[in-house]
Amino acid sequence: MVALRKNTTPPVDPASAAAAAAALRTFWRLADAWKLSVAEQMTLLGVGRSALYQWKQGKVGPLDRHVLERLSYLFGIYAALQLLLPERSRADEWLRKPNSAPLFGGRSALQRMLGGQVADLYVVRQYLDAQRGGKA
Repeated sequence: MVALRKNTTPPVDPASAAAAAAALRTFWRLADAWKLSVAEQMTLLGVGRSALYQWKQGKVGPLDRHVLERLSYLFGIYAALQLLLPERSRADEWLRKPNSAPLFGGRSALQRMLGGQVADLYVVRQYLDAQRGGKA
């Protein structure tokens, strides 16, 4: 029988400044991939311009649960798109293309996500999870 070693690394507190900085670094890469404007970034994160620019300058403290929830949905949307459309450019472009699914009513997924509510992110995530045969 193989003995398993205990993980001696302490768990990362998702509310810590270090976790926030890591999450935001990931978000900046996502924003670049999706070619998000500053206004789109602010809306998706649910924050004002000053907070966004402070974060971009590395002045990051713990994020509140609302921002963490939004980041979670955004990361899930990104991951689902990478699974559904493995060609990165197609996955990134899908977000801005008009969509005939009833959920979108001819608008793009990004337009739906920019509604400003966490629920707008949730429904896009749920839609993509359903498309890949998973659960939300």
